[in-house]
Amino acid sequence: MTEERLKLGVWGEDQAVSFLRRHGFKIVTRNMRTPVGEVDIVARNRHYLLFVEVKTRRSLVCGSPAEAVGAHKQRQIVRAAQWYLLQGHGRGLQPRFDVISVLANTHPPKVDHIENAFGLDRG
Repeated sequence: MTEERLKLGVWGEDQAVSFLRRHGFKIVTRNMRTPVGEVDIVARNRHYLLFVEVKTRRSLVCGSPAEAVGAHKQRQIVRAAQWYLLQGHGRGLQPRFDVISVLANTHPPKVDHIENAFGLDRG
């Protein structure tokens, strides 16, 4: 991955974190790495523990950012979340899998939050 794409990804995650905070979510951790995969953002709000995948694009030429979160990526996120939960994190909270897409070619950037984008049965 090029340095430019890495910077775009970090910038998109920063936009997603700002969006979540503005909407009352508490960021638990970013770039959570586990032996079985990574989750971009773990956040909580009331009864939910969110495992959030962030996708950032400059344009819609290759489709929407959220379309890049296919079945393989979903399975990886679910496995990482299960590992995290088995470590005793998030007790008493309902896990939820969200996707945030960030479109960078607009001002301000267009941020779409897809709640409950996929689940254990689909991941």
